[in-house]
Amino acid sequence: MVESPDWNPREPLGKDFPLLKNDIILRAARSEETERAPVWVMRQAGRYLPEFRAVRAQHEFFEICRTPALACEITLQPIRRYAGLVDAAIIFSDILVVPQAMGMEVLMNPAPTFPAPLDTPADVARLREHVDVQKELGYVFAAIRRTRHGLRGEVPLIGFCGAPWTLFSYMIEGGGSKTLQKAKTWLFKYPEESKALLDRIANICVDFLVGQVDAGAQLLQVFDSWAGELSPDDFAEFALPSLRHISTTVRARLAEHRLPEVPLILFAKGAHAPASLAATAAAGYDVLGLDWCMSPAYARAAAPNSTLQGNLDPSRLYGGREAIEDGVRRMCAAFRAGSNAPRGWIANLGHGITPGVDPDDLKWFFECVHKYSARGMVP
Repeated sequence: MVESPDWNPREPLGKDFPLLKNDIILRAARSEETERAPVWVMRQAGRYLPEFRAVRAQHEFFEICRTPALACEITLQPIRRYAGLVDAAIIFSDILVVPQAMGMEVLMNPAPTFPAPLDTPADVARLREHVDVQKELGYVFAAIRRTRHGLRGEVPLIGFCGAPWTLFSYMIEGGGSKTLQKAKTWLFKYPEESKALLDRIANICVDFLVGQVDAGAQLLQVFDSWAGELSPDDFAEFALPSLRHISTTVRARLAEHRLPEVPLILFAKGAHAPASLAATAAAGYDVLGLDWCMSPAYARAAAPNSTLQGNLDPSRLYGGREAIEDGVRRMCAAFRAGSNAPRGWIANLGHGITPGVDPDDLKWFFECVHKYSARGMVP
């Protein structure tokens, strides 16, 4: 039996967590030399798994997010299935829990939709003036605590949030968009009001991320899925300040509250322009996630001091074992870039895994990463 979505904020599970047995991803995030590249995938706990679909058939999407026992179970599913192959878990949740915490309704059927998006700056008055993340998002913290116990120290647990620009876009567009016309109209027609809303979202993200570390998250990732939709100048003006605010303020708050100084990962999908890439490298994150359209050599040149994460094209997982192995072999060679050890690199896909992937093909991806990223491996 699992808890009701009306979760108990006095969740009895404490923070006396099992000792961590596998810290390879933490070492890589600190740019230490590792025996191979650690590996996990975005959307790791998700629809490609039959065990996830069995749970989802009985529960609405956000019900799972709001029920710590269910979120924990979904998070653990790929760790069980790929035991010994995957080096991190990522808590099952969604970036859109932040707009929900701000007072917006979000439905998932199957794509996210906002029945009442923000059409003009006057609509911001509908949002909660103050967001208490312990009250509004405490179910995520309870899920993290439960999951840390459930992992039994096998791998670290990643917490996350959406980047302010990406969340801002959803809140205004009312869902996904190919052009982001409404969100960009806000930027250019109401620049000061846009920056004020972006700052407001960023402050909630800071509280949310710090709360996740306090609950037991051992790494944090910020997803800026629509970073590439902005020109370099617009990215610098509208998206970058809030990303910097998150990294600097999270670190300061962690130190202030004597919480662990966990690695921070930024995935700014599509931010390929030299100025944008250099800006993200200087934004205060330990790890930069790459999508599949950016070469590791290009990223290394712009961000020589950052650990990199990525970046196999997720669609290659549909190509069969030979195509997967060839892609992983070339990816590993590119990230090594002449070095014989995977220093400062976390293997991943270049975006989230998609629902139609055969779980056995993902297993083969993991196995190939172990093989071709190993120190001394000659591709």
